[in-house]
Amino acid sequence: MHRRTCAIVLVCLAACLIATAARAQQPPAKPLPVPQAPGDRQASPAEVQALFDAMVVVQAQKALALSDAQYPQFVGRLKALQDMRRQHQRERNQLIQQMQRLSAPRNAAVDEGQLRALLKSLDEMQARSAADLRRAYESLDQVLDVRQQVRFRVFEDQIERRKFDFLLNARRRARLQIGTNDR
Repeated sequence: MHRRTCAIVLVCLAACLIATAARAQQPPAKPLPVPQAPGDRQASPAEVQALFDAMVVVQAQKALALSDAQYPQFVGRLKALQDMRRQHQRERNQLIQQMQRLSAPRNAAVDEGQLRALLKSLDEMQARSAADLRRAYESLDQVLDVRQQVRFRVFEDQIERRKFDFLLNARRRARLQIGTNDR
């Protein structure tokens, strides 16, 4: 049953990517800041993240050769890891934005106590994030054998590189489309 679900998710993801690629090859009627999703509307960041997460699950199952018994536990723990990472990244971004706002050159009346408190909050958040990340990996490792644990670390690195390459290519395509429409 799990493999069938994965196959369905993979087919849906492939259909979205094919539709996006086909639409990118056609000259657009107006400039597109980011690639369009099926249905002639722009995909929200949450939708893009959900598609990416589904792709990661499907590819992880393949890369790690997960058994049917491992799969449900792995998926739940992987989702917890992904959610935890996103939550910590949101918290970090909020703190950095506050720090940027308060330390801006135009802000002459800087309260150094407030800046110290923000630095302390950032340090504490980063320490908490590292501990949470370590616990999430320990939880995932309980489901995997040693070889799968190593393969998962390699897999994560490969996925991050692919995500980075995808974002670079999407930005290039968007710039090219905007440049083509300006002529």
